Amino acid sequence: MSPLDKLREPVLLLNVNFEPLHVCNTKRALALVFGGKAEILLNGRGTIRSTSAEFDIPSVIRLGYMVRRPRLQISLTKREILRRDDHTCQYCGYRSHVLTIDHVIPRRLGGTHVWTNVVAACPSCNRRKGGKLPEHANMRLKRLPIQPKPTAVYRFGQHLTTHGEWEQFITGW
Repeated sequence: MSPLDKLREPVLLLNVNFEPLHVCNTKRALALVFGGKAEILLNGRGTIRSTSAEFDIPSVIRLGYMVRRPRLQISLTKREILRRDDHTCQYCGYRSHVLTIDHVIPRRLGGTHVWTNVVAACPSCNRRKGGKLPEHANMRLKRLPIQPKPTAVYRFGQHLTTHGEWEQFITGW
């Protein structure tokens, strides 16, 4: 791995109370540490050298001050709907990254564009259902659609497969 690739690696950024805030790259994390705004909590990636010094590459850093922010809401986007439904058609169970979004109650019948009315569907199931209600098209949902809770596991959990050391900071928030 080249030094430039090491600077692009993800780093978990924690608030002063250890609440997970964000995932930034190593370059940004080092700038926060050298600027005195953060401290390194975990260094699981070795070091990086310049001509005159050697620096620890952080995996988890913590800010030295409290960042107050309102509780986050998960945006209603196609990407988040597919993520909530685990890239699986909610009618037939087909897993793919090429899925469409279906309104359970079609908009022409008064359905709204809200978390509880949209699901991931494969193109063939979406065509088969068309503008009908699922029961009129003889189709059943695998799971009822819900609005995901913006927990730290939901927001940062995809990084846990490659950065297992983050689990202690992510679980419980």
